[in-house]
Amino acid sequence: QVRVVESGGGLVQAGGSLRLSCAASGSGFSITDMGWYRQTPGKQRELVARITSRGRTNYVDSVKGRFTISRDNAENTVLLQMNSLKPEDTAVYYCKVEVEMVVGVLSTFQYWGQGTQVTVSS
Repeated sequence: QVRVVESGGGLVQAGGSLRLSCAASGSGFSITDMGWYRQTPGKQRELVARITSRGRTNYVDSVKGRFTISRDNAENTVLLQMNSLKPEDTAVYYCKVEVEMVVGVLSTFQYWGQGTQVTVSS
């Protein structure tokens, strides 16, 4: 079983910064992709940023140049540094971890954190 825990959300004024952290724990798996998603009421959850095990990243256009995703493979953690925050960044942010583990055969699973609220005031 894989446990995913996020931290770092909060309230910040427009133009400010926040850093989100996500840690995956457990045993018997290897992590492939890690990513951050966000969701606002009435809307679908959207990808914000994703990073592969080799460090390749991609971002949604609205955060390019403002957000940076990074990971520590030894610690099974992923960070999202958010700068120049805007009110439209307000959302619940979720961490998603994709892992490979042998369950009879090598299989891929996805695990989500509980979400952390980010609120940007104007």
